[in-house]
Amino acid sequence: MSKITAAITAVNGYVPDYVLTNQELETMVETTDEWITTRTGIKERRILKGKDMGSTEMAVPCVEGLLKKRGISAEEIDMIVYASVTPDMVFPASANILADKIGAKNAFGFDLNAACSGFIYALTTASKFIESGTHKKVLVVGCDKMSSIIDYEDRTTCIIFGDGCGAVLLEPNKEGFGVIDSKLYSDGSGRVHLHQKAGGSMRPPTHETVDRKEHFVYQEGQAVFKFAVTRMADVSAEIMERNQLTSDDVAWLVPHQANKRIIDATARRMGLSDEKVMLNIHKYGNTTNGTIPLCLWEWEDKLNKGDNIILSAFGGGFTWGAVYIKWAYDSSKK
Repeated sequence: MSKITAAITAVNGYVPDYVLTNQELETMVETTDEWITTRTGIKERRILKGKDMGSTEMAVPCVEGLLKKRGISAEEIDMIVYASVTPDMVFPASANILADKIGAKNAFGFDLNAACSGFIYALTTASKFIESGTHKKVLVVGCDKMSSIIDYEDRTTCIIFGDGCGAVLLEPNKEGFGVIDSKLYSDGSGRVHLHQKAGGSMRPPTHETVDRKEHFVYQEGQAVFKFAVTRMADVSAEIMERNQLTSDDVAWLVPHQANKRIIDATARRMGLSDEKVMLNIHKYGNTTNGTIPLCLWEWEDKLNKGDNIILSAFGGGFTWGAVYIKWAYDSSKK
């Protein structure tokens, strides 16, 4: 009997209409377009505007578009893994809220929080349910409304993050396509450099925590950069070596879009040219869990059946990892 693998059979993305440019940020904090572009590679980012709009406001059109592309109904979905650091509510899970909104009445779901590595953690987790033979159609959603936890008076963070959502559908495959391997890591000591101080059980919301702006992202940029630039490159090289892949074998690197210098360092370590690297950080900034599936969505028509693709990410926690997938369909022919 052939081994079952979890193949991506559809991908879709969604970003809000509002564009927050570097020029607009110049009017909000002490910064310049040149300073932002030089250090991050970001020119603009998308922001979800409107009252009472959580991250599922983006996930709904993203997933509905995916289902339409695949030609299936929401009732055929039997599992949803929702990767996010900005769920609609502390509970219930945004996976459950999304299921209700799209009519996925036969799906169970849960949220997964691994910061910016969340999507590849979720993809790896979801793939095991497909491989076990117990589930046939699993949605993996990476979605964040980062603008909800960003202080737009803090130039160390407000220049980096944007809002966006990407999603993939996993289905069983017996031809050797899909998720082939993954290497995931975490180091909790890194939490001191990148976290949200208040809002959890350790420091519940109070007037004092709000006044001290402790419900926003806190980041020590240099410490995070130094760790990320080595770990993301290392794990990408590790997964190539473990699967005996050369730079010629790899069709695409799909890196987390946090900083162009980190992306460039990862590509160099893998021996890949710029032409093999998916890059949209200049348009969307860091959408946290949305970056990797948004790249797959934008490059979908360039992907061919059998392409070897490496997904690589680094996030707060610290968390990092890489996933090796073999693309399952000729996207240009769908």
